[in-house]
Amino acid sequence: MTIAKGTKLGPYEILSPLGAGGMGEVYRARDTRLDREVAVKVLPASFANDGDRLLRFEQEARATSALNHPNILTVHDFGTHEGSPYIVAELLEGEELRAQLNDGALAPRRALDYAQQIAAGLAAAHGKSITHRDLKPENLFITTDGRVKILDFGLAKLKPPKLAPGSSSEVATQKAITDAGTVMGTVGYMSPEQVRGQEADHRSDIFSFGVILYEMLSGKRTFTGDSAIEVMNAILKAEPEELTETNSKVGPALERIVHRCLEKKPERRFQSASDLCFAIEALSLPSGSRMETAAVLPELTDSRYTIGESQLFGNSRLGWLAAAVCLLVALTALPFAVAYFRRAPAEAEAVRFSISAPEEAAFLQLALSPDGRRVAMVILSKGQPLLWVRPLNAVAAQPLRGTEGAAHPFWSPDSRFIGFFAGGKLKKIELSGGPPQPLCEAPGQGRGGAWNREGVIVFASGPGSGLYRVSAAGGATTPVTKLDPGRQETAHRWPHFLPDGRHFLYSASAAQLDNHAIYAGSLDTEESTQVLAASSNAQYAPVSEGGYLFFVRAGVLMAQPFDAQQLKLKGEQFHVAEQVKYNPANDLGFFSVSENGALAYDPSGINQDLQLTWFDRAGKQLGVVGASGNLSSFALSPDDKRVAVTRIDAQSGQADIWLYDLERDRASRFTFDPAFDDFPLWSPDGSRVAFRSNRREGNFDLYQKLASGAGQDELLLKSDLEKRPTSWSSDGRFIAYYQIDPKTKEDVWVLPLFGGQKPFPLVQTEFNEVSARLSPDLKWIAYTSNESGKPEIYVQPFPAGGGRWQVSKDGGTTSRWRRDGKEIFYIGGGKVMAVAVKGSATFEVGTPQPLFDSGNLSPIYAVTGDGQRFLFSTPVEEAQSAQITVVLNWTAEVKR
Repeated sequence: MTIAKGTKLGPYEILSPLGAGGMGEVYRARDTRLDREVAVKVLPASFANDGDRLLRFEQEARATSALNHPNILTVHDFGTHEGSPYIVAELLEGEELRAQLNDGALAPRRALDYAQQIAAGLAAAHGKSITHRDLKPENLFITTDGRVKILDFGLAKLKPPKLAPGSSSEVATQKAITDAGTVMGTVGYMSPEQVRGQEADHRSDIFSFGVILYEMLSGKRTFTGDSAIEVMNAILKAEPEELTETNSKVGPALERIVHRCLEKKPERRFQSASDLCFAIEALSLPSGSRMETAAVLPELTDSRYTIGESQLFGNSRLGWLAAAVCLLVALTALPFAVAYFRRAPAEAEAVRFSISAPEEAAFLQLALSPDGRRVAMVILSKGQPLLWVRPLNAVAAQPLRGTEGAAHPFWSPDSRFIGFFAGGKLKKIELSGGPPQPLCEAPGQGRGGAWNREGVIVFASGPGSGLYRVSAAGGATTPVTKLDPGRQETAHRWPHFLPDGRHFLYSASAAQLDNHAIYAGSLDTEESTQVLAASSNAQYAPVSEGGYLFFVRAGVLMAQPFDAQQLKLKGEQFHVAEQVKYNPANDLGFFSVSENGALAYDPSGINQDLQLTWFDRAGKQLGVVGASGNLSSFALSPDDKRVAVTRIDAQSGQADIWLYDLERDRASRFTFDPAFDDFPLWSPDGSRVAFRSNRREGNFDLYQKLASGAGQDELLLKSDLEKRPTSWSSDGRFIAYYQIDPKTKEDVWVLPLFGGQKPFPLVQTEFNEVSARLSPDLKWIAYTSNESGKPEIYVQPFPAGGGRWQVSKDGGTTSRWRRDGKEIFYIGGGKVMAVAVKGSATFEVGTPQPLFDSGNLSPIYAVTGDGQRFLFSTPVEEAQSAQITVVLNWTAEVKR
């Protein structure tokens, strides 16, 4: 079919044809909505009637649209026109790699550049469990600015089979038949397992990559024959001609990489495209660099490669004569050697490579070791976070046993230990072996730690508190920072020691977004110095001429010169990397820097994709609620039919409350003020929703609104202190909340909704009391207090005092009552706990029982009235990161 100029395929207006082939036609078109030019690929109607072909066409649309990488064609849209499906992609200007190969071999430097980009694109695809299976020069496009784009994920499989005995091997783009049990791929570029009709995984792409790299370097086809059958026999049995015989500019190290890609058995090839990319980038380093030597030569300290005197000269007098000749030659060459070493050294270059997550897994957090040799990673696999470590010169990462549930790793200054948070505790583990060692309590999943050379660890326990210190050997904790009530600070987190080991950077969040800042604190004084107004963590990277402060702003990794002694910024900020992952809910940018010029970051952009998920009492997932997104606090209605949830806008950082109707599977926006509205709370009859908002000069006050959405928001309580609603009494007469007072910290207060509506304190001590929950019969109130040195759940009579009972054992937060008041739930020790209670004239507490692991789940949750289902916000695994980027010698780019 030919589509005339001016025809519209949905919003896409056809401008001119670009090409045609067995798979259909490609057109230049204009996206009338965004006023940009795109490429539209249309499948013929005759193919659309073939269910298998149509399914494969849709496969390309789904597979490629799931990828977002500079070396992979970007797919914008998918639709149908007059019965014919089409794909809309970015419009490329340039030529296929085949056009360049028609002119012979490429220069080794250009071939390496192309190879590096192809490997990076494959690593991104394999990280999403997508295998190309038809990699060839016709599916590699070189743009006018030299960027390689991988095309046609899945689409090439639709080409009609023309494989027959006697056909020319030069017809390189013909497809083998794709019936079950037969070969898939393009003649000349298939892997041995494809030729045999066996299942092909990502290592098949690595073989095809090797075929292409060989062709780029030699200017010849890797496997040849007089027919397609002979070509396939060559793939199975023959070895290509040595590259060094066809191109003297190809070094042995590069040839070894090609040969390893072309191994007949998949297990002998590179096992991941990211490892292949690392090997290629190692060759790209300047001559004499440490990485190049490690990649090409054996370790010189290995006794197998040590050359002794007897090996070189032998034991005879002839050896002494040879030694004398060598000495004379050395003395003659000395002036030339001095002149050589006086030359300016070659300018070092930055080197980038990617590390992919294991199959069906995703990265959660990362931390480079101070010596820049290893990266610690929290990897999520099958819903369980685990700590892994990979040396940067190794091909694979290794899990650390006993680190299940790990979060936010950080290193000891000698790079021997890793600190991390798990199970409500701060722990450490030694790389040389042994189980993790608990150091102290750290409820709330922790929010970062830092370790100095004197054996002091500064860490953030969780929201609502400052930073604490503890010995690296474990023991008691003491506070080192205090929240500033004047700035309405809500948390201190993400500490990072400066070189003197006494000062540290940390992030301070506040009720007002404008008050978020990066500070420098000290172990020796309570004073702190504001360094930068930013909603981000910060790290310091020393260099020979000073140092740089790293932080994230709007998804961009920034750096600025920083005087670590004066604690002052100097010079201009500059961009280091784009699309760095950032979580606006807790001011965390996912990056790490070492002391020797290494940098690692997560390139997946601003993304805190969470999903409300139902669990039963055994921890089995039962289903989800609404769409995923950057979700925060939420509450279940008393009849268990609706959910009020806070959704945070990733760009503005502001939040609004949405209501989900569980029976109709429908969502509607509930608050509209351009402020931060969160912590919704349902009235006992479900007719109203209370919440807090900072719309009044940045102060968090309490409001309510009809659940129908009608009418205006009603102010319930205003004051200059931060507060958060936690419970609405079953008779509708009281709202329990907690507020932060600079004198008494966090306290439980009650707001009567009758009479003069004068609030009164219920639990007000020198300790923190939060998350108060009124019992269904209004006789008791449960809350969390850290009076014992760690948070525990307590119950006391309401509204008057007269006794108190501890419900939790060994730590507990965020209590919830069952509707009949006979059971209390809480989070403790990394598990969801349940305890039977009885309340009449006195209160009786049973033994807490674990229900299921809370793992990486948020401590905010809801439970149905019968206590049988639990609603948590869980990370969307598909939206997590498949790879991280490592940059060696990043300072080289700063100097340009």
